[in-house]
Amino acid sequence: MIETARETAAAGSDTPAISCQNVWQVFGVNADSALKRALSQHSTADEVAAALRAQGLVPAVQDANFDVKEGELFVIMGLSGSGKSTLIRCISQLLPGSYGEIRIEGEDIVSASKARLIELRRKTLGMVFQHFGLFPHMTVIDNVAYPLKVQGVKRKQRRAKAKEVINLVGLEGREDRFPRELSGGQRQRVGIARSLVADCSVWFLDEPFSALDPLIRRQLQDEFLDIQEKLKTTIVFITHDINEALKLADRIAIMRDGKIVQIGTPADIVLNPVDDYVREFSKDVARGRHARVGSVMQNPEGNSYGADDPGLRRDMTLDAALARCMDLYDPVPVRDKDGTLVGVINPADLAAALQVETDQ
Repeated sequence: MIETARETAAAGSDTPAISCQNVWQVFGVNADSALKRALSQHSTADEVAAALRAQGLVPAVQDANFDVKEGELFVIMGLSGSGKSTLIRCISQLLPGSYGEIRIEGEDIVSASKARLIELRRKTLGMVFQHFGLFPHMTVIDNVAYPLKVQGVKRKQRRAKAKEVINLVGLEGREDRFPRELSGGQRQRVGIARSLVADCSVWFLDEPFSALDPLIRRQLQDEFLDIQEKLKTTIVFITHDINEALKLADRIAIMRDGKIVQIGTPADIVLNPVDDYVREFSKDVARGRHARVGSVMQNPEGNSYGADDPGLRRDMTLDAALARCMDLYDPVPVRDKDGTLVGVINPADLAAALQVETDQ
């Protein structure tokens, strides 16, 4: 039932699930009017932000521009204070932005009424935060079913739906336990299930695993990817952990001091950082485990290759590809899952892509 709803929602639409254009969030006395003046007096976002800071204001989000496609897992990351949590609260309208346009599934939510926002949060937008926020006097199944109760869904129907998502997140058999009887990882699973039960099509998660120990965190990351594969929900995920971002993301936006400094695939972030700030995030990352062959291969048109075919695929990691090409010197083909030729790569280029850029 859940999977069918996701597939129906995502069918054939070119409209971004989320679109942010020129989004600002400024904190301080008379911040909104000061921002409007600064925007009229300066031509670049950096100049606007500098003018605001000179007045003692805090530009927590600066001119954010990006789209998130339907079914995409979009990670926003940065250090503490970079503005990532403020940005996700602006997108979800938990915090009204100071300026800019935000659309969810094509709908302008900046101008939406309070009643409409409540409806969106009940039926379209799922949210999970670092702190679980479970009702201590309710069992697991009642916690999970609560959003449906608010919607007026009958008890038998909402408990059946809650049972479905409880099974999905791996809590089968714990429906009648109370939060105090669960581990931290289990409580977080309850929070995830509760956000999914209303069949949301857009899902916001703000550092949901950061309070958990590393082993449970890795396990939940794996389970989270399984859930995403089944549901195809559009996700905006906040983290400060580069390894978590690289493991989960289709694309990553990196923020610094309220500004998005780079948006790209995990391979883009690891192989082509735009500045020293981004490079510092990824300097200790094992490139070969995150970058894919598709990020470094050449177009097959006009590029020849030898007789050897080591079975390289576009989505193969550089480590796995290099292991197959250790004894090869001539360019080799890269194929898609169905065997179609999609690229050509020289084994030497694979090795070069893994080298640390020591001169930067």
